[in-house]
Amino acid sequence: MELELRHLRVLCAIADSGSVGRAAAALGFTQPALSTQLRRVERLLGEGLFVRSSTGVELTAYGAEVVSQAREILIRADALGRRHAPRPPAAARALRLGVTNTPVVPMLLDALREACPDLTVSVSSVYATGHLLELLEAGELDAALGVDYPGLPVRHSSALAHRAINTVPIFVAIHAGHPLAHRIEVPLEELSEDTWFVASDDGVGWPGAFYDACRSAGFTPAGTHEFHVLDQLQSMIAKGLGVTAVQPTVRPVEGVLVKPLAGDPLWQRHLLVWRRELVDAAVVEALHHHAVRTYRNLLAQAPHLQKWATRTYAPARAPEGHGTGLPARASCV
Repeated sequence: MELELRHLRVLCAIADSGSVGRAAAALGFTQPALSTQLRRVERLLGEGLFVRSSTGVELTAYGAEVVSQAREILIRADALGRRHAPRPPAAARALRLGVTNTPVVPMLLDALREACPDLTVSVSSVYATGHLLELLEAGELDAALGVDYPGLPVRHSSALAHRAINTVPIFVAIHAGHPLAHRIEVPLEELSEDTWFVASDDGVGWPGAFYDACRSAGFTPAGTHEFHVLDQLQSMIAKGLGVTAVQPTVRPVEGVLVKPLAGDPLWQRHLLVWRRELVDAAVVEALHHHAVRTYRNLLAQAPHLQKWATRTYAPARAPEGHGTGLPARASCV
């Protein structure tokens, strides 16, 4: 005979009812059959577990120890059973998600729909991360996907929390007929005479980070246009009307080339930010997990980034405090 879960249930039933007869009735056994089971268990364990009393049976000291351990085992076994049992439908949850100009949204929403079918996501597209933070602080959004820059970490109140998704270099988009089109990497200083399309203030450091990089390269852009509608922007670059800084996940249209900047003077960190009391831990983990996976997939589909990573990997590291993970300094953290 080997000790089985059913034997443990018998011991607990006898201890709970204080009577072999009452335990037998509760379990659907005859009293003689249950008494036989008890004797077999006691022989296996080598010691009696119960003694008769005027009111039924009572546990011995050893019996109390055995039954206590039996209860722990049964609780764990029952919990394992519940994990595989059909679960009742979860209560519907809603998430108000703000996003900046990012290609991650379609794939992320698709992944969340499959991973969290009870989660209803409503998306608000907002250009500036600074505005997203204001909406979060006011309780008008639950979570957001935003950005910040090396040396300019995002700032918010204790009501919010944030977690890095990845850190990537900022590239440049140029006309396919540009004089530097043959270069593997484009020195920022050699774009000093170009007209730049520069996105407007995002409230967390852009375009200041861009102009700082230009000053470090020894120039101020000769001409600029404030513009951030990507499809129209690429059309103008394809016509040779200017150049612009872009995320490395950008898929260039015909007539546009995306190139790394020599020396990687510009970086951007993508973030998940959320209100602590409005988003539960499970949703935060799902959002972050799928955002990281989606960005990783997008980066893997960007040939200009993969070529840069292959050339740059030494290994090197990202700017201080921005994590590592992907080859060179493009990271998922």
